[in-house]
Amino acid sequence: MQSAGFTENMEGWGLGLSDKILFGVNESELTAASKANIANMAKNLSATGIQHVRIDGHTDNYGKADYNQQLSLKRADAVATQWALGADVPRTNITTRGLGMSAPIASNNSAQGRAQNRRVAIVITSP
Repeated sequence: MQSAGFTENMEGWGLGLSDKILFGVNESELTAASKANIANMAKNLSATGIQHVRIDGHTDNYGKADYNQQLSLKRADAVATQWALGADVPRTNITTRGLGMSAPIASNNSAQGRAQNRRVAIVITSP
């Protein structure tokens, strides 16, 4: 898990994809490169027997809280759809959550920090 970039946390194992899958302002669409990265990662983890994950979507602090919550869920759903295709697992094995701007990993006081907060996180879960 560590070799794939996962770190152990209170919920098990997690992977923040801010450095690999960033979203533009008000965007939830994945680039072709992001789709390929997600599919490859999902395929590799699926080969180890991992069939269930949770994907949490996040936003920066711009905009209203309810809008950001919906946007973050769209981001999580976009990654989940690509994950299911790459891992060849049913989409129902993937849970998504939209956390909006409630859990930043960087300061929202700079453009760089806001970009890092527009992200998804992958959490390995049990069935």
